[in-house]
Amino acid sequence: MIITSSIVVAGIVVNSLFGYALARMTFRGRGLLVGVVIALIIIPFQAIAVPLFFMMAKIEVLDTYQVQIVPFIASPFFTYLFYTFFLSIPKELEEAARVDGAGPLTIFWRVVVPLARPVYATVAILSFLFAWGELLWPVLVTRGPEVRPLPLGIAVFQTLPPVQWGDIMAFATVMTLPLLVVFLAFQDAFVRSVARTGIKG
Repeated sequence: MIITSSIVVAGIVVNSLFGYALARMTFRGRGLLVGVVIALIIIPFQAIAVPLFFMMAKIEVLDTYQVQIVPFIASPFFTYLFYTFFLSIPKELEEAARVDGAGPLTIFWRVVVPLARPVYATVAILSFLFAWGELLWPVLVTRGPEVRPLPLGIAVFQTLPPVQWGDIMAFATVMTLPLLVVFLAFQDAFVRSVARTGIKG
C-alpha cells in the first residue's frame, strides 16, 4: 500500500500540473511537447524496463521502495488525460479569478481542481489499478521480502510447495479489497467523467 499510494498521490500532483501547463501556458515548442507526450503513450513500459533496471543498479537504489515508486510517477497517458480535460474548461473562469487578484496556484487550486474532479477520480482509479497490479518491475528490482509488494508476494507464495490454496484464496481476497474501496470512493466522479465523455462525443 505504501508503494501504490505514493504512486497515486505523487502521480496525480505531477501529471495534473504538467497537463495544466500544456493546456494553458503558451511557450515555444508547446505543440512539439504535446506531440512527444502522445508519442510516449504508445511505448510500453516493458520496452524500457531493462535499460531502466541497469540505470537504477548503477545508482544503487535497487531493493528499495523508492525504485518501485519513482519510475511510475510521471505518466504520459495520465498527463494527456489531464491535458485534454483542462482544454475543455472555459478560460473565462480563470480570467475572472485573475481579475479578482488570484495567482496561478490559487486559480489552479480554487477554480480548476474543483471542476476537474471527474478526471482526478478517473486517474486515481486507473493509477491505483496499474500500480497495484504491477509485477514485472518489482520482480526486476527487489530481492528480499521486506520491500516486495503484495501481488508479487502472492505470486512467489504460489510457487512454494506444497501449494496452500486456502491461504492463496485468502491473500487474493485481501488483494482485491483495496481496489474495491478505491473504486467505491471515486465511483460518482468516475461515472460523471464517463457520462461527460459520452455527451461530448
